[in-house]
Amino acid sequence: MKILVTGSNGLLGQKIVYACLDKYHAKVELIATARGENRLLQKQGYEYVPLDITSKTDVLEVISRFKPDVVIHTAAMTNVDACETDRTGCKANNVDAVSNIVEACNLTGAHLVHVSTDFIFDGENGPYDEEAQANPVSYYGWSKAEAENIIQQSSHSWAILRTILVFGVVDNASRSNVVLWAKSALEKGSPIKVVDDQYRMPTLAEDLAEGCLLAATQKAKGIFNISGKEYMNIYELVHRVAKYFNLDTSMVERSDSSTLNQPAKRPPRTGFTLNKSKSVLGYEPHSFEEGLAVVEKQLAKWKS
Repeated sequence: MKILVTGSNGLLGQKIVYACLDKYHAKVELIATARGENRLLQKQGYEYVPLDITSKTDVLEVISRFKPDVVIHTAAMTNVDACETDRTGCKANNVDAVSNIVEACNLTGAHLVHVSTDFIFDGENGPYDEEAQANPVSYYGWSKAEAENIIQQSSHSWAILRTILVFGVVDNASRSNVVLWAKSALEKGSPIKVVDDQYRMPTLAEDLAEGCLLAATQKAKGIFNISGKEYMNIYELVHRVAKYFNLDTSMVERSDSSTLNQPAKRPPRTGFTLNKSKSVLGYEPHSFEEGLAVVEKQLAKWKS
């Protein structure tokens, strides 16, 4: 099977590449694509091609050239506040780019696996199943909901994988994530404000990558929830990170979302039911502490 992945320089994209090399190498011929140069430390075992997903010409040329069986589309603008303030950039990367991908997949007969988000929901009635209706409260959430609409209305063969608050360790990282941020701040003894009114199911990046590859190799169709399995607020998350890494929480201040003055509104309670992804795909996520153990092992490898 030939799989093309977009966004291979990002956290999820890198984990998909490494999972293909480690676990799926006998099954999958991989083409990794992203903007600019390849940032992965491992350069062998797959083909890397620069790709600007906002350029229809680029997308059509690359996907037509390789004719993959499956496209796993992970590339997106995911900084929620940046999406709120740069709506033109957000729409180009999260909506128009999806139209480009869908057109190219339809042209070549590729099955599309698209990564979406819990932020398509307003957070009033979480956890959500796959049938729940979108009602985003931010421009980022709107862009991802609109992308889902485009896929469902226009794509010949598709799966949409929704996820939540992804964390992990990445090669040459340009951005952090909630677990690494919390660990770093606690190690420095920096005062941090942490909200206790936003509930999520944090997702280990390796688990999400596995979900993507399960959907890809099975050419699964429909909507699937792919997240961690434990429901917690962000304040609890930070305390669990502290407990795991034996860090002091005396500088952690409990707060609520209204004190943060963020440009974009966040849904208060999301979370997913995972019954469908477990029964149909065979998806089994790690516990949160098991995910932290994966992070710890990878950070130790970086330091050695």
